Amino acid sequence: MPTDPSSSPALRASDAERDQTIAVLHDAVADGRLDPAEFDERVDAALASRTVDALSSLVTDLIGAPTELLTIKERHGHVRRDGPWRLPHRLALRTAWSAVLLDLTRAVRSGPELVIEMRVSGGTVELVLAPGMVVDANDLSVRHGALDISSDAGDDTPETLRIHLAGRMRHGSIVTRWQAPPATR
Repeated sequence: MPTDPSSSPALRASDAERDQTIAVLHDAVADGRLDPAEFDERVDAALASRTVDALSSLVTDLIGAPTELLTIKERHGHVRRDGPWRLPHRLALRTAWSAVLLDLTRAVRSGPELVIEMRVSGGTVELVLAPGMVVDANDLSVRHGALDISSDAGDDTPETLRIHLAGRMRHGSIVTRWQAPPATR
């Protein structure tokens, strides 16, 4: 544990997070971004990793650097983010009458919290979550809309990522769906 009381302890990695990291490494070796020897080294390191930060460092150069803010804008269309994509610290969702799917089950996390700042008018927002992810919608204002949000998967998995929804939604719906991360190949 850190001796500085103001610093927070590193989040412990789960088996599902190790599997998720190994899946990203499999994809990287399959498309030639890693050679087989480096792949083996990183898989061994992933299996031995104890923290989420240690796992993230194994794939940072394969997915790209985390951004502080990612803005998604769409009008009358569809937005889909899935697979191994890097989560920013903050995601600004600016949509009107659109269908948005954010699958976070294989996303590489840049920290213990993701803030989704919403300005959504009409349409749907679906969040696909893995056990250990917790949703906080206390700072979200909804008018003429529907929320189907459970705060966690209900399986007593320790919290690994807090998703904080803030902003406003008008004439739309937000749904969470829980799914285990895909198994490695």
